[in-house]
Amino acid sequence: MGVIRTLVGRSCWFRVVKSLDPCRQSQTARIVTLHPQLAPVGLSLTATLAWGFSDFVGGYACRRANAFLLTTITHVSGTLLMLVLALLLKAPFPGKNSLLWAMAAGLLGGTALAAFYRALASGNMGLTAPVGAVLGAAIPTVVDIFIEGVPSPVRMVGYVLAGVGIWFISRTEGPAGRPQGIGLAVVAGIGFAGYFLCIKHAGSGSVFWIAAASRAVSFVATGAIVLAARQFRPMDATGVAWGLLAGLLDVTGSAFFIHASQTGRLDAAVMISSLYPAMTVLLARFFLKEHFSRWRLVGLLAALLAVPLIAL
Repeated sequence: MGVIRTLVGRSCWFRVVKSLDPCRQSQTARIVTLHPQLAPVGLSLTATLAWGFSDFVGGYACRRANAFLLTTITHVSGTLLMLVLALLLKAPFPGKNSLLWAMAAGLLGGTALAAFYRALASGNMGLTAPVGAVLGAAIPTVVDIFIEGVPSPVRMVGYVLAGVGIWFISRTEGPAGRPQGIGLAVVAGIGFAGYFLCIKHAGSGSVFWIAAASRAVSFVATGAIVLAARQFRPMDATGVAWGLLAGLLDVTGSAFFIHASQTGRLDAAVMISSLYPAMTVLLARFFLKEHFSRWRLVGLLAALLAVPLIAL
């Protein structure tokens, strides 16, 4: 649906430009050239909001159940949502290469998400969330810069501000030492990086089929972990409901990110969407009363400044 809107929008822009006089054509042309750059940013920001809410809901629900069992439940709702949308909208089925990359992304992303939820439940949610995001953003950003070239200086400043924002959001005010859950957060960050890179290689196929394929593999991976480890701690109906909601939010963010990576540079999409810990931290502050220091406020301001610079 997003691709259709983009194509229709570009067609409408072309007809408008063609009907204008030469003086106005040059002004409108500048707007047209900005449009393809702003669209991926908007998609990435939407992914940021969806992932931030998903991680808060998932981390909260994980306190009621085993992390891998919860993640399996989230993948059920996410896979079903993408399959229904793909079938209803009659999205074209992607090629073999695209599906293989999507499946690889699902394998990495599924295990990473399970580790991430466990880290959120065992440690400080306001710390473990940004740690996973830092690694998940840094690795694919560096790789994409090597592949596509160094972006503009303004955008590089935006990347630096985004990194500073995530760093200050993750800053702990507690005693020195190894924070609980930080190891799992590091593992999750590496897995997220692999997910981002594999999604980029999946190409320009249908967003819904790519998301559905990756979710289905994630479901199989996390389900196998649950069966192998015999981690069947009972879940009440409330925990299941939270897990299903987290899955819907997470796959929605994934769909928007996939579309953003298809329409723009991977490094820009990753850096913006990786600001989702800011949303998780805000939710943890207001609903769970977790500590919110002035350094996290600085991080949030840096993140807000980074977004428009990356969009230019």
